[in-house]
Amino acid sequence: MKIAVAGTGYVGLSLATLLSQRHDVVALDVVPEKVEMINRRVSPIADEYIEKFFAEKALRLKATLDFKEAFLGADFVIVSTPTNYDSELNFFDTSSVEDILAKIDKLYHETDKTNNPTVVIKSTIPVGFVAKMRKIYPEMNIFFSPEFLREGRALYDNLYPSRIIVGCREDGGKQEVLASEGEKFAGLLLEAAETEDVPVLYMGSTEAEAVKLFANTYLALRVSFFNELDTYADVKNLNAKEIIEGVCLDPRIGSYYNNPSFGYGGYCLPKDTKQLLANYEDVPQNLIEAIVKANDTRKQFITDEILEMKPEVVGIYRLTMKSGSDNFRSSAIQDIIKKLSDAGKRVVIYEPTLLAPDFDGIEVLTDIDEFKEIASIILANRMEKELEDVASKVYTRDLFSRD
Repeated sequence: MKIAVAGTGYVGLSLATLLSQRHDVVALDVVPEKVEMINRRVSPIADEYIEKFFAEKALRLKATLDFKEAFLGADFVIVSTPTNYDSELNFFDTSSVEDILAKIDKLYHETDKTNNPTVVIKSTIPVGFVAKMRKIYPEMNIFFSPEFLREGRALYDNLYPSRIIVGCREDGGKQEVLASEGEKFAGLLLEAAETEDVPVLYMGSTEAEAVKLFANTYLALRVSFFNELDTYADVKNLNAKEIIEGVCLDPRIGSYYNNPSFGYGGYCLPKDTKQLLANYEDVPQNLIEAIVKANDTRKQFITDEILEMKPEVVGIYRLTMKSGSDNFRSSAIQDIIKKLSDAGKRVVIYEPTLLAPDFDGIEVLTDIDEFKEIASIILANRMEKELEDVASKVYTRDLFSRD
């Protein structure tokens, strides 16, 4: 098959790498530097398995800036462009996905309706988005397949998926076509997986959209729960680690997503929880809104703790919030930095992946020794070995030395 992948972030690049082991894959992006890196088999994102596959596998993968080169003759177009939450609209900004659909439709009509690939949306979208797009583009085969990937381990999670969900069921004339195409797509993922007995669920597109948002909101709930447990223990002078260990030995609860942090952040959880809350506009709820608010409360608590210590210079150790990730999009520490700066504190950031001399006006240092010397206190979401020599300066809520 020829498969096109629009967008080469964590989702798109991991899928392009996965599927190019057996099929011709053309990855589309708008950033020339990323396209050039992929064609040189240099991963533009930090992912151990992508880097390993680029170095060791004979992948049938090409990157391009030309959407016609990518889409013409493709059996599937996988859309994995970014969808950001727009706080003013109170909804996801899906313009990048809509732009790809418009380009596909344009090619479809330019080629006398001979180019009609099946479109698989992997970008996170609002509940009901695919149903809306099917009405706008009735000739196009569109369905949604949520991804469940971790930053820095995206290809690994595609090789060893927890489940495959395809939202290809629809009432009406296209039911058989979509069902058949959905099974083909699930087959592509299954043949590339390195594990057997992967659960596959076929459902309506709207149900599949809901699965993604509810799954991520539940993970945010767990993060928030154990962060609030940690806040309670800190205020009451209790041993949070012992409490968490005792709670999590209950097999119904389990020991995961339970290591306290500065708040949930990253590519998915902040925007997905807000989007789900927006989808509850006409539905009674208390918990979903509380999950969103809990993250703000935690970040304010951390900020207040630091301010009470009255440090002269607050050092921020890494803008990235997860070990092995180079992504600091929507990291919780950014809100804490702003709060500290607004309170008049001098803040410096150690972030070796950032080449600019400042980040939103905050000084950035790339020399770890200089950073350790300047900072009166060092905020580290996760404790790392290179901070052990200044452990007395480090403020962290990392109890288990893991993500």
